[in-house]
Amino acid sequence: MEKMKLKMLYSEMRSDLDLIEKELEKAVNSSSDLLNEASLHLLQAGGKRMRPVFVLLAAKFGHYQIQQMKDVAVPLELIHMASLVHDDVIDDSQMRRGKLTVKAQWNNRVAMYTGDFIFARALEYITNIKNPLAHRILSYTMVEICVGEIIQIEDKFKLDQRLQDYFRRIKRKTALLIASSCHLGAVVSGADEKTANHLKRFGYYVGMSFQIIDDILDITSTDKELGKPAGSDLIQGNITLPILFLKDSPEFRPALEHAISGNMTEIERLALVKRIRQSDAIPKSKAISNRYLQKALKEIDALPSSPAKKSLRDIALYMGKREF
Repeated sequence: MEKMKLKMLYSEMRSDLDLIEKELEKAVNSSSDLLNEASLHLLQAGGKRMRPVFVLLAAKFGHYQIQQMKDVAVPLELIHMASLVHDDVIDDSQMRRGKLTVKAQWNNRVAMYTGDFIFARALEYITNIKNPLAHRILSYTMVEICVGEIIQIEDKFKLDQRLQDYFRRIKRKTALLIASSCHLGAVVSGADEKTANHLKRFGYYVGMSFQIIDDILDITSTDKELGKPAGSDLIQGNITLPILFLKDSPEFRPALEHAISGNMTEIERLALVKRIRQSDAIPKSKAISNRYLQKALKEIDALPSSPAKKSLRDIALYMGKREF
């Protein structure tokens, strides 16, 4: 049901999202053929364009003007794209959404400079917005995402982490950019401060819920659905919430240590993924995701009346309840 509502929402916003898509293509264009190829490769890999959707929905609580909001939505999606390129280098990922990553198609150096170029384009776009608060929000977001990338490197292959370490990491990895998308949409459209703050908190909570579900799906989905091997996060040394619930178990600890050693065979990977799927780590992780989702829904309840209110609820429920 949530998926059907999401399709309807995207259909209603199609003309505005098409405009943003065309602008993204313009944004990644440069005088370098190599940069163009790498940037377009990333852009055409697809994605739900969630951040632009949140910008546009949040803007409907103020004075909605698509030409103005385009200059907010585009840089936020560009920041997301740039962080994906950098993530793939950090994780040594070969595949994303069933396609070769930029680092796999070219190499690490091309991937890093492509990410830097896309980050720079984001900064260029936001100069079209004259509100100084918008610049402060975006600058803070970019700094925190970069700090998050370093923390992700520091935390790799460390099984002995706290839940706090994981939450801190996914805040910077995912939740912050979604929170900023909602916040900037509200601020730039002239929504009142109280509404803008509710939207910011909504974005944070829904982003936390979404990333936890994403980490669960890395284990519970099939290789075909993921477009990469199930359990890739663990094999790449990224310790996610389900793994944190199992790391102290004598039954699982040796297998988890073996998984991050880099010596795991395909048969061992499939066997471990199956065991984790059948453990209590999955329902425990889903329960925490749902707590964040309920907090997000409370923030929606506090928003003033608007058709966008129902749309935000629909997209939050889809993100927090999706099976894939």
